[in-house]
Amino acid sequence: MIIGVLKEASPETRVSLTPEVTQALVKMGVQVWIAQGAGDSAFYPDAQYEAVGGKLVAPSALSEADILLTIHPENIPTTIKSNTILMGVFQPLFKAPLMKEWAGKGYTVFSLDTIPRSTRAQSMDVLSSQANIAGYKAVLLAASQYCRYFPMFMTAAGSIPPAKVVILGAGVAGLQAIATAKRLGAVIEVSDTRPAVKEEVMSLGAKFIEVEGAADASKAGGYAVEQTEEFQARQKARLAESVKKSDIIITTAQIPGRKAPVIITEEMVASMRPGSVIVDIAASTGGNVAGTKNNETVVVNGVTIIGNSNLAATAPADASKVYAKNVLNFLKLILDKDGNIALNFEDDIVKGTAIAHAGQIVNDRVATLLN
Repeated sequence: MIIGVLKEASPETRVSLTPEVTQALVKMGVQVWIAQGAGDSAFYPDAQYEAVGGKLVAPSALSEADILLTIHPENIPTTIKSNTILMGVFQPLFKAPLMKEWAGKGYTVFSLDTIPRSTRAQSMDVLSSQANIAGYKAVLLAASQYCRYFPMFMTAAGSIPPAKVVILGAGVAGLQAIATAKRLGAVIEVSDTRPAVKEEVMSLGAKFIEVEGAADASKAGGYAVEQTEEFQARQKARLAESVKKSDIIITTAQIPGRKAPVIITEEMVASMRPGSVIVDIAASTGGNVAGTKNNETVVVNGVTIIGNSNLAATAPADASKVYAKNVLNFLKLILDKDGNIALNFEDDIVKGTAIAHAGQIVNDRVATLLN
């Protein structure tokens, strides 16, 4: 049985398997074929894969793989055989027509961004492992763009107040952003529609922006849920007060399968002082900030808005390391002890991650979108 690893197209710098995970798969009896140079941008050279039993091949040879690994769906070649298993982060709710096309070609598709958020699935949760890095890098990116200090300084020439940071969303990315901004000496406020996260936010040294009347998100698997117009109006009014006083804003709020909610309006951006910085991690799904452009930096009235939904790729070595571990843990669910494919759709994680199989769309939400 052959697992193939594609080389990601620029500007992606991560790779689906590291040499460490390749070695673990080889010990399971799996042949691992890696496209030449696949790990170069993540600082895993070809020689490291060869040293642990991986086989370096030309990209065209990967059409023979039984399981094909990539991060982005755009990398999948058109020459692969019909019964290939595809695995990556495919955003199926936004790319339902592509999922239907793949199903029609006979591919079995596992999209790792749909793994159920359960205790058992934590070791396979690619969204969390990558969001953790994104939250960290978002604060560092903001600090590098900000025209002032983050911490308070007392000098002979006078005192400099600490930066005021507002973070939208207290999920994995938001919590890491809080911790990073705190280490840099900032004063932090956090907004989230889930009152249950207040205690965690405060434990990290931040102030929680409270707005009453939020919809119950306890059954949303850790994600945000859509809110009523009345709540959104109250939230924006309360948030506007904090935004006006802020120097840095990090936004992370996303809803699976939906356009990201616009929380920071044009009027809020206009109220910020020149030199302020906003980093919008939700840019790939439209962004939380009016004026965000994905993979672009724009300046509005002196406020820098950075739309970057792939911050994990700016730390490619560690991002690839944890991503590859997620992949390995999921592969263990679909491989037997001899390293052969053994799909068990009775397993809730396998079932929840499967998008297409045997020529059909098997994910209910994707099927509903297509119908």
